[in-house]
Amino acid sequence: MSEIHGAGGPLPPIPDNMTLVQFMLDYRHPSRPTANKSTPWLIEDATGRKIGVDEIRANTQALATGLGSRFNIGTYTNFCIFSPNHIFWPVMIWYTCSHLDVLPSPANPSYTADELVHQLKTTSTKLIFAHPSIYPVALAAARTAGITSERIVLLDALPSTTTGTPTHTTVPQLIAEGKKAGCKFTERKLAPGEARTKLAFLCFSSGTTGLPKISLPPASIAVAISHYSLIANIVQIATYANADPKPCEAKTYRPGDVSIADVYGLVYILHFGLFYGMSIVVVPKFDFVNMLKSIERYRINYAPCVILTRYLQHPEVKKHDLSSLRVIVSGAAPLSGEITEKLSEVLPSVSIAQGFGMTETAVIVAMPRHDKKIGTPGSSGVLIPGTTARVLRPDGTLAARNEPGHLIVTGPSMASGYFKNEKATRETFIDGWVHTGDEVVFNDEGELFVVDRIKELLKVKGFQVAPAELEGFLLDHPDVADVCVVGINDDYHGDLPLAFVVPSAAAQQRIKANPAEAQRIKTALITYVASGKVHYKQLTAGVELIDVIPRNPSGKLLRRFLRDRAREMWKQGKLTSATVKAKL
Repeated sequence: MSEIHGAGGPLPPIPDNMTLVQFMLDYRHPSRPTANKSTPWLIEDATGRKIGVDEIRANTQALATGLGSRFNIGTYTNFCIFSPNHIFWPVMIWYTCSHLDVLPSPANPSYTADELVHQLKTTSTKLIFAHPSIYPVALAAARTAGITSERIVLLDALPSTTTGTPTHTTVPQLIAEGKKAGCKFTERKLAPGEARTKLAFLCFSSGTTGLPKISLPPASIAVAISHYSLIANIVQIATYANADPKPCEAKTYRPGDVSIADVYGLVYILHFGLFYGMSIVVVPKFDFVNMLKSIERYRINYAPCVILTRYLQHPEVKKHDLSSLRVIVSGAAPLSGEITEKLSEVLPSVSIAQGFGMTETAVIVAMPRHDKKIGTPGSSGVLIPGTTARVLRPDGTLAARNEPGHLIVTGPSMASGYFKNEKATRETFIDGWVHTGDEVVFNDEGELFVVDRIKELLKVKGFQVAPAELEGFLLDHPDVADVCVVGINDDYHGDLPLAFVVPSAAAQQRIKANPAEAQRIKTALITYVASGKVHYKQLTAGVELIDVIPRNPSGKLLRRFLRDRAREMWKQGKLTSATVKAKL
């Protein structure tokens, strides 16, 4: 198979002489559709408050001025943004993008203090933007990392009932101070080509083993993705969206549509959505029932989502008017063919598909096909313009169509390495190609099918078993709301598949009424897999029921946490197997 190139036509020129914020607020790129100036950019979910581009631009300038007068912002004064979704996200991100000696580092809002300390130290952070709901974690991490409490800026004031804590400046206070001072911050213009190496973000990769890695751009001494990489991906996505041949009312992506940001998506949801003229409803924390209410309240059309099985299983779905929904796209977690087909029955008027991307490619690589209302079962769509892919066999030769192999990609948005980890950089970024670690297949129509993470594939009696395959199969069972499959290593059998399962609402009610039902559900799930899968794909290590599957803010499984938990449970004798003794 030769190289596979992105669909949707050639790319228009990508500017390399401006920052991301200049591109978003001040530049009229040919790929950008004309949007109605009265369309709000952001809508605050809790209050319905609408925020337009002029307010965002003014607040960005005011925050830059306020911070400059309050703090000594010098060369490489790096910031950490430790917050769930918030209407101040664009203001904080674009301020730090416009101040070329400042680098923002978004942190997972579910981090523990130790995890946040790792990020603060790795990125040499000097100032933290923190949400009041996770303030105690931010304060504890700051103290450990040697950051004074005065350099914690809160997005909103702490509740009046909070006592015994230091006094902190808030983002609204800094914006007010900046406006009073006359917004004196002046943004420097970039020289031609400078955006290719000037840093924009310090973004941690959502890797599945060890502590997260960080991506960095070419020829840079800092940890980040360049302005050019991010601008390029926005242009790539917009070019693909513009190539949709359908009439305006039927297009997948339309200016004026209302999207929802219930998961963190720095490039795709925030930047592409606003660039393309959509309004974004900002939801701080995902809650499925509240999301249904938001879809109904704001007549949301476009919903990037992760755990789509809830549309199938939750009793609240039938109680809400979801007729405004036109598109649901899954990008962070695999969407099996079985789930896609069942969703199309529950939501017959909605286009359902999935895409593919990763931090190291900054960020989108593939998107759903324009000519299919329901994506090909299991497909992650087709490559976007400007992206080129190869599929490699284990010996390094090119795989044929419909033959599985290792996906490597290249294009204008690629990052170029991992911060302070030359070994990982050499292994992942090779001659301009990002080695994704994903086993994939391209069919004859150029559609991408992700089989699994190569390093997550289980090896059972010499056979490869993809956890995603078993997870998709289990999600089709009415007693399963969410699931993660991990392996426990054994001398004789190799990996023993173990399923961590979140019971469905109905199953939880049965367990609550009769605790013995939990064991019956476990047994039923083991039997269900045994009857539907070949012998080496059975759940030989069993099933464990848990309250929640750990995921990062974008919804990707944090498999390593459950893998470690399984190993520890086995060591302690809390897991049993009828056939083997595990080697740990």
